[in-house]
Amino acid sequence: MTLIAEKLAAFAADLDDGAIPPAVRRRAAHLMLDGAGIAYASTTFDFARQTVAALSTFEGGDCPMIGMRKTLALRDAVMVNGILVHGLDFDDTHLVGVVHATASCFPTALGTAWAGARSGRDMLTAYVIGMETAARLGAVAKGEMNQIGFHPTGVIAAFACALIAGRLARLTREQLVMAQGIALSMAAGTREYSSNGASTKRMHPGWAGVCGITAARLAASGFTGARSAYEGRFGLFATHLNIDPAKWDRGAATHALGEVWETAEVAIKPFPACQLSIACIDAAIQLASEHNLNATDIANVEALVAPHAVAIVCEPVAEKKRPASAYAAQFSIQYAVACALIHRRFGLAELERHGDADILGLADKVEYRVDPHTGYPKHFSGEVIVTLKDGRRIAHREQVNLGAADKPVAADGIVAKFMGNAERAVSAAHAAKACEMILNVDALADARELAQFLGAAG
Repeated sequence: MTLIAEKLAAFAADLDDGAIPPAVRRRAAHLMLDGAGIAYASTTFDFARQTVAALSTFEGGDCPMIGMRKTLALRDAVMVNGILVHGLDFDDTHLVGVVHATASCFPTALGTAWAGARSGRDMLTAYVIGMETAARLGAVAKGEMNQIGFHPTGVIAAFACALIAGRLARLTREQLVMAQGIALSMAAGTREYSSNGASTKRMHPGWAGVCGITAARLAASGFTGARSAYEGRFGLFATHLNIDPAKWDRGAATHALGEVWETAEVAIKPFPACQLSIACIDAAIQLASEHNLNATDIANVEALVAPHAVAIVCEPVAEKKRPASAYAAQFSIQYAVACALIHRRFGLAELERHGDADILGLADKVEYRVDPHTGYPKHFSGEVIVTLKDGRRIAHREQVNLGAADKPVAADGIVAKFMGNAERAVSAAHAAKACEMILNVDALADARELAQFLGAAG
């Protein structure tokens, strides 16, 4: 039986640029654009400055970082860029895999293409290889890693990044198999951050990039790793899935690989919140707008969520109803729904209102219930039911979450999101040029041109 790592290695080593459909390559460019815009916005926050200050204490280098004039060594720069893309929890998600793949794959592809002086086309192909890998490995688990305390992005993306780095370094099939086996001993990320809204979740995608690059370099030198990285007795699935092995969807890892493109299924976030809350936020905004709701008229609110949302955005209830930080507010269904009902929007500015008495007062009235008609895992459905003090009940349901492949954010909407985020940190002219370069990355003879421009804070 051919092992999963062997099939993924063959895909990564042999995929021809032209085998990726033009529509998938365009979608990949838009996903990278979305990630770059979030990274720019993140540079205006304290966590970005803290990260750069810490990593600058190591030996320096000349690899660019998005929105920073400073440079660092390759792995440190990739770490920073991963933190920047994921730091506001505004980045994309493969819904079935429950993986924030771009936050790892884009920084790794950008950094390793820069290091190897590869073309923009090479970089985009490697990025797609990583996205396909992360999405498919995540789909084996279908969100179960989250339920037992692992953050899928931090764990799974390390393998994707190993293949990205290996592809751009022209590793052989066998070396790519070894790179995945080496990554098995480095992939990490637990959800304990949720206990107090800690910064560590932000770190996971960048760390996955560090792991992947390190694994690829070790494999290139002859270092060996486990061949059965995924399905082995102590492989990824056995150690990170607390379910009967018979229930693993092993086929999802490689089914129709190179024929069905999971990159096209990745969901863009319209709001800076956990993907599991998006549909309820959207429903709350629609309700408030359609019925001209006033918080003082509301007796109680019920949010219907996917079963996997409970442990992530609903409980423990006391902490969720009083988020300790803007970051914690992004993972509170109670806060998000209350804020959306009151302000009829949910953006980065609304996160800073996490101590607002009016929002918290309404959050106290928000309860959750598992949605009996959920579309999970293909769609992260949600419904908000409001009972008014006069006894009326009004509701709005979003069966398909905004941003999903079946209800996508249009290309012009992605560009608008990028510009809005990027202009928090750079000029409109600089943002427009960055947008043009990313959307035309396939035409770049040298990906270093893009990396250096993104690193020039304009």
